[in-house]
Amino acid sequence: MARIDVNHIRHSYLPNPRKDSDFALKEVHHTFEDGGAYALLGPSGCGKTTLLNIISGLLHPSHGQLLFNGRDITNLSTQERNIAQVFQFPVIYDTMTVYDNLAFPLRNRRVPEADVDRKVRETLDMIDLAGLAKKKARGLTADQKQKISLGRGLVRSDVNAILFDEPLTVIDPHMKWVLRSQLKQLHRRFAYTMVYVTHDQTEALTFADRVVVMYDGEIVQIGTPAELFERPRHTFVGYFIGSPGMNVLPVALEGRTAKFGALRIELPGVPKAEAGAVELGIRPEYVRLGREGMAVQVSKVEDVGRHKVVRANLEGREIAAVIGEDDEVPAEPKVRFDPAGINIYADSWRVEMGA
Repeated sequence: MARIDVNHIRHSYLPNPRKDSDFALKEVHHTFEDGGAYALLGPSGCGKTTLLNIISGLLHPSHGQLLFNGRDITNLSTQERNIAQVFQFPVIYDTMTVYDNLAFPLRNRRVPEADVDRKVRETLDMIDLAGLAKKKARGLTADQKQKISLGRGLVRSDVNAILFDEPLTVIDPHMKWVLRSQLKQLHRRFAYTMVYVTHDQTEALTFADRVVVMYDGEIVQIGTPAELFERPRHTFVGYFIGSPGMNVLPVALEGRTAKFGALRIELPGVPKAEAGAVELGIRPEYVRLGREGMAVQVSKVEDVGRHKVVRANLEGREIAAVIGEDDEVPAEPKVRFDPAGINIYADSWRVEMGA
């Protein structure tokens, strides 16, 4: 496995990029630690697949340097980098059996046949295809073919990293959960360096030790699932992580008080915001609905199983609150903001609060 250093990488698909908007990756500077499980998370077009393809060698960056264990591999081919990559759509040999598809990359590296057989059978069991080992790949379903592709990425133990580009797109929901769990177990057992691209927050948060959130060609936050939820570094992270996303309200600051329209909201500290558009962010889980606080007009109550999502109007802005499945909405509802869940943002970036 390898430590991957992405040193000030920028990339444009244009021949002569001049401004920031010309770059699919504006600038990425980050280290993927040896043996780490990372997810690149963000919406379509944010640059996550571009970054993955630069790491794999399918793309050469416009600017910057890529290192594996301190060695500059920016100009090396994909084969020379010794990585395994699993793509969104299956890349397999239709005329080969399932067994031979998984055995091929090992035999190509002259692995002893006994070791090939052991690794292939172990991987077939893991992806639940042992019963189809002798079948030709041509006649299999789309999700079975994708599991073969996934297995080919997992069967090798000598790779520097395993890269996944939305590999579970064509797989049914239950099997997605099973394979995510198996990937997690595989990582714990063998400590592979894994980088997993997805736009699905559930996939990212359940697979990765650390999630790399990308937006508009940049990394806006790297953290554990708990860090992304409790302290979103950027308002986009607050909006993108969580369902429903974070409530964001424009406010004016006055010491330890945020003024929102005619309302005054007590803060847990004094924000260190010197300039810029100031906003208060609070997740629905920290909005307390009851008979005390700020008056709201409830517009909708969504019962989503284990809890309810209450949509309400506060001073002309829609906010969401999460309440228990058995909780009732008061006749004259009011809300309070739990100070533990309040974040302050200046120009969309979170600012610290002093005592």
